[in-house]
Amino acid sequence: MTSTVPTAVHDQQEERALDALPPVTMFGPDFPYAYDGYLAHPAGLGQIPATEHGGEVAVVGGGLSGVVTAYELMKMGLRPVVYEADRIGGRLRTVGFDGCDGSLTAEMGAMRFPPSSTALQHYIDLVGLKTRPFPNPLAPDTPSTVVDLKGESHYARTIDDLPPVYREVADAWSACLEEGADFSDMNRAIRERDVPRIREIWSRLVEKLDNQTFYGFLCDSTAFTSFRHREIFGQVGFGTGGWDTDFPNSILEILRVVYTEADDHHRGIVGGSQQLPLRLWEREPGKIVHWPQGTSLASLHGGAPRPAVTRLHRAAGDRVVVTDASGDIRSYRAVVFTAQSWMLLSQIDCDDSLFPIDHWTAIERTHYMESSKLFVPVDRPFWLDEDETTGRDTMSMTLTDRMTRGTYLLGDGPDRPAVICLSYTWCDDSLKWLPLSANERMEVMLKSLSEIYPNVDIRKHIIGSPLTVSWENEPYFMGAFKANLPGHYRYQRRLFTHFMQDRLPADKRGVFLAGDDISWTAGWAEGAVQTALNAVWGVMHRFGGTTDPKNPGPGDLYEEIAPVELPED
Repeated sequence: MTSTVPTAVHDQQEERALDALPPVTMFGPDFPYAYDGYLAHPAGLGQIPATEHGGEVAVVGGGLSGVVTAYELMKMGLRPVVYEADRIGGRLRTVGFDGCDGSLTAEMGAMRFPPSSTALQHYIDLVGLKTRPFPNPLAPDTPSTVVDLKGESHYARTIDDLPPVYREVADAWSACLEEGADFSDMNRAIRERDVPRIREIWSRLVEKLDNQTFYGFLCDSTAFTSFRHREIFGQVGFGTGGWDTDFPNSILEILRVVYTEADDHHRGIVGGSQQLPLRLWEREPGKIVHWPQGTSLASLHGGAPRPAVTRLHRAAGDRVVVTDASGDIRSYRAVVFTAQSWMLLSQIDCDDSLFPIDHWTAIERTHYMESSKLFVPVDRPFWLDEDETTGRDTMSMTLTDRMTRGTYLLGDGPDRPAVICLSYTWCDDSLKWLPLSANERMEVMLKSLSEIYPNVDIRKHIIGSPLTVSWENEPYFMGAFKANLPGHYRYQRRLFTHFMQDRLPADKRGVFLAGDDISWTAGWAEGAVQTALNAVWGVMHRFGGTTDPKNPGPGDLYEEIAPVELPED
C-alpha cells in the first residue's frame, strides 16, 4: 500500500525513530567487528611473551595505517622500524601556502571525516585534536549552496530551497536503496550491532550484486526510470556531492558508504589532518611494555623514519629481508606493508614468494580512482558578504557540471585570511586537469566560476599562489584510493583477510597487508585504522602473543564474522 503521509512528516517520523537508536558506526557490513570497543577496553590489544620484547617488525609506509600499526606494536613491547619514502602522513597531507600566514593550510588528501569513524575518533581524541563541521553541500553548517547545472543556477540553504526535481531525485535515491538493498533494515542492524542480521542481509546482497555497477543498480530500480533523474543524481548527488564518477564501480562499494553514513555529517580536523599521524609519531604512551616511560616512535627512530623500501625478499629461517634506498639491508620475522599496494608491482623489487599467486592477482586487479584538488588563499571569507541586490551570500559552496565540479569555501573567522578549494574532482574529471600546471588550472577554474558568479571578482581576493595535487600522478600513490569494480569482491576478500596467516602456506607468512586500500572502506581513514589493527593482531599472533579473553581481537572472532566467501568455480 502506498503511504498517504506527506513526505516531510514521514521524514520527521523516520528521524525520530533513528534518534531513539544507537548512532550508526562503521561496524560492518563485511566484517562486523567492534574496533572501537577493542581500542577502548582497559585490557588493551594484547600482549606478547617477554622473551619477544624488543623484537623488530618492519612497517613499510608512514601514513595513518603505518603509524597506528607502529604505535600499537611499540606499546606491546616490539620495536617497529618504519620506512617512509616521502613524509609522515601519507594521504593525510596538510600543506601551507608559501608567503602566507602559517595558519592557512590546504588539505591535499583527506579533509572530511564522518562521526561513524569511531576507531579513527579514538586516535583523534588520544592526541587531543579537535574537529569542526565540514562545509559539504546543503549541510546544516554550510551557509549556502549553489547548484549550477546546464547553465542554470539555484541558490539553497536546504534541499527544499531547490526546484522540486531535486527533492524527487533525493526521494528516488532513498526508494532505490530500500527497494534494492534493504537500507533501513541494514542501517538498524548496524546501529544495534546485530551481527546475525547484518550477515544475513549482506550475504544475500553480496551474492546478488557483486557483478552489478552503481549505474546498473540505479537503472534496475523502479524509482530511477527517468534518465533526467539519474543525470541530476550523478552530477549533484546528496551528502558529499555528485556520484557519477562512481557509476562504473561496484554497487557494493557504494552500499558500504551509505549504510554506515560515511558520506554524511562530515567534520574536519582543526589545524589539519596531518597532525594526527605526526602527533602519534611523537606521542609517549602512558601505558607501555618493555620500553621506558618517555619512549615514542620518534625516539625509537632517532627522529625520522628509514628511507624508501627498494626490495623485499624471503630468506632462510622464516625471515623477510628489507632493502632500503640507502642500501641498508635488514631481516625481520614480520613486515607490515601499509603503502599503496601497486608499489609492490612497480617500485619495489619483490620475490614472487612474498604472497600466494591469488593474492598477487588481487593486488594486480585492484582498481584505483583518480582525484585532483586546487586551493587558493584569500584575504578573508568574502563569500559571506551579502549581495546588495539579492540579499544572498556573495558566493556559496558550489556543485556544477562545469570543469570545477565542486568548490568549497573554508574560513575561520570573518576578518581572517581564508582558503577556497576551487575544484575537487574525481576520475575522468580529474584526468582533464592532469596536463595543466597549478596556475593554468586556476585560470580555467576562475573562468568557470565567473560564469556562475558574474559579479564576483575572486581574483582580487587571492593573496598567494595556488596549491594543487593530482593523486594519480603522485609517485608513491598512483591514485586517490581503491574502488572495486564489479566482480572484484573475491579479490578484496583475499586482501582484507590476509592478516589471518594460519590459513596461508607456511612459506607465505610473515608479510602483512594494511592500509585503507586493503579495507572494505577505501578512501576513509577508518579503513586505514581497522586494517592496521588487524595487522597488529596478526603480528602479535606471529610472535606468540594473545589477547585478553575479555577483549578478543579481530582474529579471535574471525570464524564468527568472516566476510562472505563466494564460490570461485
